[in-house]
Amino acid sequence: QVQLVESGGGLVQPGGSLRLSCAASGFTLDYYIIGWFRQAPGKEREGVSCISSSGDGTFYADSVKGRFTISRDNAKNVVYLQMNRLTPEDTAVYYCAAGDNYSVLSWHYRYWGQGTQVTVSS
Repeated sequence: QVQLVESGGGLVQPGGSLRLSCAASGFTLDYYIIGWFRQAPGKEREGVSCISSSGDGTFYADSVKGRFTISRDNAKNVVYLQMNRLTPEDTAVYYCAAGDNYSVLSWHYRYWGQGTQVTVSS
């Protein structure tokens, strides 16, 4: 069974930090591009970041550049998204996904997690 499971979401105050994890089961992440996406109420799904299969290449949307860091540990079959200096605009359900193309376009990804809620509020 192929699964991706996100964890680490929660409620945090503006300016705070969270670290999201994306764990794979049923397959190994070594050969996949991993992307992070988010969807806020009433908004379209937004590509946040992606990382190459080796971890050498990363991409960030302008809205999170300088605040978020994506990383991966292929030996542990886990990908992380470190989120710093969070603002209320970051509130959304965050999803990780695995695909074959280095992109933050949703249609390039074939495996998706169920999402984890991130709420930034005072």
